[in-house]
Amino acid sequence: RLPSMRTPAAMVVGLVLCPCGLLLTLTGTLSPKWRQVSRVPDQPMDVVWEQGIWDICWERQSTHDRLCGQADELGYFEQVPVRVAQGLMPSSLVLTLVGLVVAALGVRCWQPEPRHLVAGVAGLVLLLSGLMSLVPSSWYTQELWALPAASGSTLSVGYSLVLSYLGSCLEILGGLALALSFHHCCKER
Repeated sequence: RLPSMRTPAAMVVGLVLCPCGLLLTLTGTLSPKWRQVSRVPDQPMDVVWEQGIWDICWERQSTHDRLCGQADELGYFEQVPVRVAQGLMPSSLVLTLVGLVVAALGVRCWQPEPRHLVAGVAGLVLLLSGLMSLVPSSWYTQELWALPAASGSTLSVGYSLVLSYLGSCLEILGGLALALSFHHCCKER
């Protein structure tokens, strides 16, 4: 039987979704906008505190003055959901990179036929990395209003948390698409 020169669609989908998920998760991990605290008592009305998993920034929206590296006076970084996110988000990024390298080796790199078993393993690794970034994003969202903030202030979800969610979902979908390669392996045997 002649080898097919076409890469299976599921592999292409996985190789498109996972790098997109990596970029979104990376942006969500590094940016300090997991939560926005506004209308803080004893502060001007246009001041917003942006809290991430690594930094707290103060921004005056009328002048766009921004100061990062603010002191954590309320013990925000000591909270368990923040600490878990600090551990799992970078771990997920590293695992995603490993999964993409394995996927590149399995999806027809330098050979006429894809290695379905290798691509399937890469799919499982990428699925796991997506779950590893989905857990802290979900937990943080669940605890968003319980995390310390000045009483009387308004809390809202920041865009970094949304990007982390989207990136996690793309990695999970891409990992599932690549894991479909196991079906081809079973068919061959």
